[in-house]
Amino acid sequence: MSILDVRTFRGADCVTDHYLVVAEARKKLVVSKQAAQKFDVKRFNLRKLNELEVRKQYQIKMSKRFADLENLNDSKNIKRALKNIKQNTKTSAKGSLGLNKLKQHQPWFDDECLHFLDPRKKAKMQWLQNPNQININNLNIRRKASRQFQNKKKEYLKAEIYELETHSKIKKYKRLG
Repeated sequence: MSILDVRTFRGADCVTDHYLVVAEARKKLVVSKQAAQKFDVKRFNLRKLNELEVRKQYQIKMSKRFADLENLNDSKNIKRALKNIKQNTKTSAKGSLGLNKLKQHQPWFDDECLHFLDPRKKAKMQWLQNPNQININNLNIRRKASRQFQNKKKEYLKAEIYELETHSKIKKYKRLG
């Protein structure tokens, strides 16, 4: 647990001779190995189901695939039937809905940063699975990626500040906000 900020309020109106103390703390949570292994999950674009044509196409694909499953009549092996249902659902969804694209929340995050991201994730996964000395040395990859991200963010912020300054000098106030 890390204590980030501590303040005392001397003027608090309470019936005591002590001062009121407020502390801001942060607790670091440990990532379990199983949860960390699921970082590369692909999700389907379910918003496309709101479109009528896409929904009908998906329903047609699903009904065809399940009709094929009914013809198999494989009630002896339930695990295999369940696996077939899962696979058919995934292929139908992938074909008609497509996969969700990763959202890019930060404007400074570009392809160069994306290039650093995968090795960083792999190094952390190796360290979580087996925290020996070799994998600890791989954490240098994570440090390089973090420095790269910090530098990109600084460059972006400098460019934004410069742009704001130039707009304020030429009195284009509409572009400041």
